[in-house]
Amino acid sequence: MPLSSSSPLPDTSRPSVREVFLVFLQLGLTSFGGPAAHLGYFREAFVVQRRWLGEQAYADLVALCQFLPGPASSQVGMGLGLMRVGYGGALAAWAGFTLPSAILLVLAAQGLVHWGSAVPPGLLHGLHLAAIAVILQAVWSMGKAFCRGPVQLALMLAATLVVMGWGAHWAGWVIVMLALAGVAGVLLLRSGSTGAAGSLRVPVGSRAAVGWLMLFAALLALSVMTWTGQAAQLLAAFYRTGSLVFGGGHVVLPLLEGELVQRGWVEAPVFLAGYGLAQAVPGPLFTFAAFLGATMQSAPTGWTGASLALLAIFLPAFLLVAGALPFWERWRHLRWLRSALQGINAAVVGLLLAALLQQGAASLHQWADLLVTGLALWLLMRLRWAPWLVVLVSALAGWASSVLLPVA
Repeated sequence: MPLSSSSPLPDTSRPSVREVFLVFLQLGLTSFGGPAAHLGYFREAFVVQRRWLGEQAYADLVALCQFLPGPASSQVGMGLGLMRVGYGGALAAWAGFTLPSAILLVLAAQGLVHWGSAVPPGLLHGLHLAAIAVILQAVWSMGKAFCRGPVQLALMLAATLVVMGWGAHWAGWVIVMLALAGVAGVLLLRSGSTGAAGSLRVPVGSRAAVGWLMLFAALLALSVMTWTGQAAQLLAAFYRTGSLVFGGGHVVLPLLEGELVQRGWVEAPVFLAGYGLAQAVPGPLFTFAAFLGATMQSAPTGWTGASLALLAIFLPAFLLVAGALPFWERWRHLRWLRSALQGINAAVVGLLLAALLQQGAASLHQWADLLVTGLALWLLMRLRWAPWLVVLVSALAGWASSVLLPVA
């Protein structure tokens, strides 16, 4: 609904790129809790405190970024910077919000690579178990939101079976599966209300927006081709992943696992440990890509691999925001698009469920593992502890169980 007469009007002054960067840097250092919490932090910072835009404009922006593939909170940040200062603002918002967690994860990756043998195995195993609890929480919460009817449940189970059956054998399987889920949504599901009207002012012309969307599509087409050289393959894998993650940051896990672990680029224990560590740092979950790029088995690796992976996985988010934001006034009223997205969202829950089954089979070896995983889940869902604290407790519990109950 529109702002009430007592609501403060948006501040129309134009901040500098430096100001945008510093504001988002502060958020990048303090925003724990995942995308939903990030959107709350953004609203407090930009709607309530700084009044960069009104409630309705912010709601419109969030709605668009929920519909697009990619990291929703990062896309909202890019959109805020873009609307406020143009392309420089979008880049400053992304850098400020992303770099703190990315740098922390690369440092952790370097420590794991160089001094991993000094880390107690039980400690790393506890990180694996924390990651399983986080995935289970995501499956539960997203399932309640996106799989409310028999059609959505069927799409979820079909996606799970596809992933478990033959999903790892062809790089384009996710595109086909999500496209079919979208078609099923159009044919079998009815969308709800299109929401309240609102307007967004974006300093991007229609021609430029079409150009960004065409570039996104062209790079996605290139990313599913066969490339020689691991640097090109790494860029293609992370760009493809960033283009196909519907439904939240946790969906990145099965896609990256299929791209990297099953190719032998990153070892499975390192992958899952990194995913656990990604829950303990502020900022977007997509910075997990920096950890993976830094732990590649062969070049590019280290800081170079981390930088390439980070840029490639976030590039689709920028291209889609810059391309779609100018047209959102028209697009958000299309009911067939909303129905398609209902089908896609149900399918991505199936992706997460498959990842949960695969990682659970690989990591749950004894009854103590079930206890640690259950403890982490209870702390997350019942007591609502901060994820970083749950990760710390799980790591310590994993170490303690390995000392008290060593595996024969």
